[in-house]
Amino acid sequence: MNLTEEITQVREMTRQFAENVIRPEAEMLDRESRFPTEIYKKMAELGLFGITVPERLNGPGFNTLTYAIVMEELSRGYASVADQCGLVELISTLLVSYGTDTQQSQWLVDILSAEKWAAYCITEPEAGTDVSNIRTTATANENGWLLNGQKIWIHNAPIADVGFVLARTDPEAGHRGMSIFIVDLNLKGVTRGPKEDKMGQRASQVGSLTFDNVELPADTLLGSPGRGFHMMMSVLDKGRVGIGALAVGVTQAGLEAATEYAKQRKQFNKAISEFQGVQWLLADIATDVEAARLLVHSAAHKIDDKTNATKACSMAKCFASDVAVARTADAVQVFGGSGYIRGFEVERLYRDAKITQIYEGTNQIQRTIIARELLRYGAHQ
Repeated sequence: MNLTEEITQVREMTRQFAENVIRPEAEMLDRESRFPTEIYKKMAELGLFGITVPERLNGPGFNTLTYAIVMEELSRGYASVADQCGLVELISTLLVSYGTDTQQSQWLVDILSAEKWAAYCITEPEAGTDVSNIRTTATANENGWLLNGQKIWIHNAPIADVGFVLARTDPEAGHRGMSIFIVDLNLKGVTRGPKEDKMGQRASQVGSLTFDNVELPADTLLGSPGRGFHMMMSVLDKGRVGIGALAVGVTQAGLEAATEYAKQRKQFNKAISEFQGVQWLLADIATDVEAARLLVHSAAHKIDDKTNATKACSMAKCFASDVAVARTADAVQVFGGSGYIRGFEVERLYRDAKITQIYEGTNQIQRTIIARELLRYGAHQ
């Protein structure tokens, strides 16, 4: 797929940054589960946060395709770092689309410059894929709102300055009774749970948030009351493109590692790359990663063209993440016993890949969405 000169330059800049700055730190970050503030500061200086934020709001002003390419290149270095880019993209899209001038000026610049960290707060103990079942409530009072509830598995929860919290404001209105609040996470009544010890993408910080009678001013409401569910869902197409692109980057990194290892590793007095069984593994990884990349780019184009992108985005996320899990396993197979040992990149890539089948909507729900869109609009292109 042909890219403009500008997008090509962004890709090359991001690739060099991932190769020279992120990848050398990836193993240590994974082992220590450390939040790499210094890397994020450098990313902010390069304009790698809020890729689609308009220039008038101090953003780079690029399109969704550029965002997908940046996500892929970052995740070739380390998926946890790309994940932070994806989170900032969702938060900034919410602010750009629905925030007041005051809300944008208060939060957007600091988030894009990595001066403050944001959390996207949806998931609860009883509400994962079923967002309509959230129990967190925001009750109107004379001073604004009173927030109560709990969120779990929230990216950035242990370190975030601000949370974009989906809460129920009208218990009788179903998903039409939810609203989003911009919550200063240092307010009285906010409690952070411990950082989760995750299988993969270990440098990204995940934990719980509890809200106990947190007093919120009226101007912390984002957009209109009762539109929170719609607003959160409106950014998920872009979110799924981002996760699809991240999965592509993980698989690409696995392909590169396996190819180089196959040329160097010798058995029976010749490189294992000369064995047909290994060649077929490499061929299958390469074919699937290219197919996944094309699906992601196609979905990004649909968003940029402002056409119905939901089916394409679900297809891209579902296929790319399934490919990432299956083909990083093949990369481990090429390495043999070495691939099962900590310290080899493919072992980490295999662990990092798994979550892509789960977050931004499980792949089971993606297949449900794809089928629903087919049945609603037909199987034609």
